Amino acid sequence: MEPDNPQPLELPTAADRSPAPEMSATPDRNAELLPPDPPQPHPIHRVFIGPDGLRAGWSVMVFLAIMAAVMIGVGFVLGATHLIDRKTSFNFTPRNMFFNELDMFLGLLVAAWAMARIEGRNMLDYNLRGPRRPQHFFAGLVIGFAALSLLVGSLRAGGWLHFGTVALSGGAIVEYAAIWGAVFLMVGCVEEGTFRCYLQYTLTRGINFWWALGINAVLCADLAVRAKGNGVWGDYAVALLGLVPCYLLYRKGAEHSSFWQAAWVTSTLFGFVHTGNGGESWVGIFSAAGIGFVFCVSIRVTGSAWWAIGAHAGWDWAETYFYGTADSGLVAKGHFLSTTPAGNALWSGGATGPEGSLLILGILVLLIAWLVLVYGRRNGAAQRFAALEMTAGEGR
Repeated sequence: MEPDNPQPLELPTAADRSPAPEMSATPDRNAELLPPDPPQPHPIHRVFIGPDGLRAGWSVMVFLAIMAAVMIGVGFVLGATHLIDRKTSFNFTPRNMFFNELDMFLGLLVAAWAMARIEGRNMLDYNLRGPRRPQHFFAGLVIGFAALSLLVGSLRAGGWLHFGTVALSGGAIVEYAAIWGAVFLMVGCVEEGTFRCYLQYTLTRGINFWWALGINAVLCADLAVRAKGNGVWGDYAVALLGLVPCYLLYRKGAEHSSFWQAAWVTSTLFGFVHTGNGGESWVGIFSAAGIGFVFCVSIRVTGSAWWAIGAHAGWDWAETYFYGTADSGLVAKGHFLSTTPAGNALWSGGATGPEGSLLILGILVLLIAWLVLVYGRRNGAAQRFAALEMTAGEGR
């Protein structure tokens, strides 16, 4: 059947056969304005590099490796030129101490310079900036001498330390005072430069409670396996004392928590390295770690490590040269006064020296109180500067 009204078949016209609209060949101008997606770093790259460049753990290892390598090289030269006699290098004489400290000082300088180049920093960034640096250094010198004098005076008053005759006379007094002054200035620079400058700064920018706990656990485990005697319980005590406060700071998310986690590690490490001294007791090791913490506090309230460098040098000079007391079981050649411990070693310090006396705990508390009262309250500008420095370090 056909439809009643058949429609004629219509062919498509030219207009109907026009091609379908195509995508414009001209790119979207808005798309041109969008920046390309940044390339994603390789997973291995992220292991070594963080938001602030080389990660803190790797930085510390490279720093220590460079410092050790330089010390080996300089030590070889000093030994070849007979400036250091390796058979007697640990004798507590001005000559041996001077060149041994010079070896470590040069190693520290080269390592800090190299890390500053690698990390894109200035060497002063490692806790050496801050206001009133000369004033803080000389104030530290005075307070270090005064604090050790207070300790010696307390031992004398309690009958735990007896004074003998003056050991030097004439020009030897000035000569040995200058030589030991140079030695202990380098000691202050080396030990504070290593622990409170580079390590404290670097760990602050890359540590949390769990990393701090792990490092301290490794240090204590090493002492338990390797060390025999030499006051290891003093370092265990410091590691344990920092556990709860640092955990609470971590849980609370307290401002500058990473600084105190780093202080916990560097203080325990400072006690750890002193266990290698032959004449240490547990009180001596505890006090070494404790004074390390005091120096960390000084960085927070003054804005730099200059006070700590001065106090370290002043304390050691007073102890070794001026009063002639034992230091880790050794009495230095060329000391001014002569002293002898008496009575119970827990109070006199015994062979360890004044740092082995329980009275030093009171000195540490007084030092912290003095720092907080003098700098924490009166030096508001320095405190604000320290806060800005630490915030910058933690934000990297």
